[in-house]
Amino acid sequence: MSDLNERLRSLPSVDRVLASLEGLAPRPLITQVARMAMDQARAEIKRGDEAASLESVVARARALLDERSRRDLQPVINATGVLIHTNFGRVPLGRRQMDAISAIATRYSNLEYDLPAGRRGSRYSHASDLIVALTGAESALVVNNNAAAVLLTLAALATDREVVISRGELIEIGGEFRMPDVMSMSGTRLVEVGTTNRTHLADYERAITKDTGALLKVHPSNYRVTGFTAEVPLAELVKLARGRGVPLVFDAGSGYVEVPAAASWASGEPLVNEALAMGVDIITFSGDKLLGGPQAGVIAGSSDLLQRIAVHPLLRALRVDKMTLAGLEATLRAHLEGRAEDLPLWSLALTPGDELRSRAERIAQQVMSDDLKAEATPMVSVAGGGSLPGEELGSWGVAVTHAEKSVDELQRTLRASSPPVIGRIEDERLLLDLRSVFPEDLETLADSLGALR
Repeated sequence: MSDLNERLRSLPSVDRVLASLEGLAPRPLITQVARMAMDQARAEIKRGDEAASLESVVARARALLDERSRRDLQPVINATGVLIHTNFGRVPLGRRQMDAISAIATRYSNLEYDLPAGRRGSRYSHASDLIVALTGAESALVVNNNAAAVLLTLAALATDREVVISRGELIEIGGEFRMPDVMSMSGTRLVEVGTTNRTHLADYERAITKDTGALLKVHPSNYRVTGFTAEVPLAELVKLARGRGVPLVFDAGSGYVEVPAAASWASGEPLVNEALAMGVDIITFSGDKLLGGPQAGVIAGSSDLLQRIAVHPLLRALRVDKMTLAGLEATLRAHLEGRAEDLPLWSLALTPGDELRSRAERIAQQVMSDDLKAEATPMVSVAGGGSLPGEELGSWGVAVTHAEKSVDELQRTLRASSPPVIGRIEDERLLLDLRSVFPEDLETLADSLGALR
């Protein structure tokens, strides 16, 4: 025991470790990592190891500090080919959107002030007028994401009542959040109809009772069922709902409001304005998917139903802040002006394949070496983020292998670069898909690849 105590006392003091780390980070952070490094050194001694030197403890603390800093929120170069990448923050915002956010975030604003009337106003009126103009809805409301939009809508319209939904539409979204759970939290009673692969109008007809609060249709935006399948067209559900006097709520998910001329591959996605024109009572969708804006959930449709939703207590908990509203307004204006292709998502999605090929060939030629093989090659990109399941976008990128390093090692090295570069591995090659890489990041990407040689 005396030998153990002697070895523990031989460790450098925390103060000496702190002095060696001074200036690398704020004092509370270096204190924390210094103590963690010392705890590790003490644990090693108790296992029978020799006491660590000052240099060893400091090196360990520096490594902990570096590891922590790499967990901070930071930009990455997305070379996965997934355009709406949930792990990477979904849709990047452009200059116009960020200018709008900056203008509101750095000044006082009329967020909840009615300038013409000179009295308190509503934060929701700013974006709702634009949503109405874009979609043809009677009224609209914005909350913090689409799951919140569905939750609030059901809670306001059907608490303690039944909501009828096809069994094939009981989807699970990211993080194991499931539609039945959202419905349960809203206080509604789930009534499943049909089967996983086939649901008919008669299934809905039989399920409607005096306790039915709403029919809910959910667009399966993150998967596709093929083969022996059947679903009820939206127009038929509209007719049924109106005939039975119950509201039809449509969770459209992706927020698709127009079909850019060059995006025929996206034509199968339901359009918000078309669904409303059919007579859907309430539609919900995301702001940060195909709409191309910040994270938000939009509720649009009947003004009578929106009035009921707007006074529900949950709205306070689910409301959006001024920066989200500013970014969303700029996004909506871009669509209204017919300039959706200026938004980063659509700018990337609509980049011609020939241009991507030219970029890939330039990078491959630039980084090729005796050990590092880089080849421009055609690839396949996807929308991602629960949008356009099964739809593929032709792309080009750079396929990389190394004479001495595994593809896993290459990938780890790129993740450790600044900024981190994230690709994907296929057929023992590291693929860097340029469909999801901004033109201004190409030189940085090439430099990171060159460092692999």
